[in-house]
Amino acid sequence: MTEQKLNRVEKWLQDTKEHGLPVTGFDIEPGRTAVVITDPQVDFLHPEGVAWGAVGESVVENNTVANMELLMNTAVAEGFPLVISPHYYFPTDHKWKFEGTLEKLMHAINMFDRKSALDVDGFEGSGADWMEQFKPAINDENTVICGAHKVYGPENNDLILQLQKLRVEKVILAGMSANLCVESHLRELVERGFEVAVVADATAAAKVPGLDGMLSALTNYRMIASDIFTAKEIVEKMKAK
Repeated sequence: MTEQKLNRVEKWLQDTKEHGLPVTGFDIEPGRTAVVITDPQVDFLHPEGVAWGAVGESVVENNTVANMELLMNTAVAEGFPLVISPHYYFPTDHKWKFEGTLEKLMHAINMFDRKSALDVDGFEGSGADWMEQFKPAINDENTVICGAHKVYGPENNDLILQLQKLRVEKVILAGMSANLCVESHLRELVERGFEVAVVADATAAAKVPGLDGMLSALTNYRMIASDIFTAKEIVEKMKAK
């Protein structure tokens, strides 16, 4: 029997079991636990997306798209709130007077661009649109779609409000990209008193010469989150509740 090849995250988790740090653990509690997904959008996750050249290798290594799809479909099927924190840029955002490194790149390649906050003309099938396989879960009547976050974290959208109104205290976090929006959401959620577990193979990150965003993210997930899971592990836990 051929041994199944581990994806990159599974191998990292296996190789770093003996890290010596305490692991808090994460218990799923229906009614108090939600799945939060950042940026499940074409520009990050499709080979024709404008960021594919930077993140595509990591997306393939982690089997990210299939793992995100599994996580979102399970949330809907098992009755866990599914909350989406998307990333959009409107024409006025391109008038910003300064940007950080990746902000500058995103603006330069017209990533997540929309005509305006009130106009969805041209949205369907654009880089700002959802990946097609995610649409059944995202279009479910119970899925919450927050306003756009503008840089990386949820400080400027309504994610925290939505979770509080749902009386959610625990978050299963995944999406794009690992060391930017996912990590920034993790940090803010922890600062605001939420317990957070990261689904580390339901994300991916830029890999460019000398820089590996995924490795950076995994290290910080281990040091910040209550726990780290693979999609397979967390889905089994969700179905057992």
